[in-house]
Amino acid sequence: MVSIRFPAAAVPRLPPTQAPNGAAIAATLAAAAAAAAAVASLTFTAKSAGGPVPRPSPSAPLWASLSLADGAAPGSVEPRTGVTFPTEASAGRSLLGVGLRKTSVLGLKSIDVYAFGVYADGTDLKQQLMEKYRKFSTSELKENAELTNDVLEQDIQMTVKLQIVYGRLSIRSVRSAFEKSVGTRLQKFGGQDTKDLLQSFVALFKDEYKLPKGSEIELSRESNHVLKISIGGEEVGSIQSKLLCRSILDLYIGEDPFDKNAKDNVQENIASILHS
Repeated sequence: MVSIRFPAAAVPRLPPTQAPNGAAIAATLAAAAAAAAAVASLTFTAKSAGGPVPRPSPSAPLWASLSLADGAAPGSVEPRTGVTFPTEASAGRSLLGVGLRKTSVLGLKSIDVYAFGVYADGTDLKQQLMEKYRKFSTSELKENAELTNDVLEQDIQMTVKLQIVYGRLSIRSVRSAFEKSVGTRLQKFGGQDTKDLLQSFVALFKDEYKLPKGSEIELSRESNHVLKISIGGEEVGSIQSKLLCRSILDLYIGEDPFDKNAKDNVQENIASILHS
């Protein structure tokens, strides 16, 4: 805040204020009532979404609290962290759902690690899945486990965008977490002989990369099952492996995902795309 001071002799004298007339008082009361109604509506919406209710600071004007989600499309905000994801990622991929990766310390304290958004190429979804699933209604597709399996298996261009929300996260922690979670999936889908593939993936997360709060990591399945990894907007490497692509995506939309609500939203939006 900029503070401007005038010498005492230079302070201009203001004309005496006049008492407001009845029309001015009525207008002021009406404006206050409208503002209060807007705040009440915002509070109700935030509670319904399960997120924190924004509160203006004592010194802030009332209207400042009403612009928190300006430009944010429905479904593009992770409710617990408030992280906003663009509704369209690179190469025209559409946002299907957002979620949160949490972990626990000694089984006691829960930590929000990163928010994530799952994107997919709508044209690929239709080309790969329309023929098989056109006979199902949208409501049937929402509960169809085979649909998710096909999304994981087929050559559909997808991106998972991660945004770090834990301020003390190190690249070593990310590497260790992926080594455990991705390693489990590689064994699940490919058997025991997957150590070299796992090491080629985690080795891309080098110690030189820093992950301050707000940093982004992108894991993208490109055509022909090529996994492309970017950190902070810089591509750090790519690996062609159908097994690895499936294992990565399984963390977010598979049978035991990091965020069940995110998976449900992804499947619901895939169903909508197939019927659009």
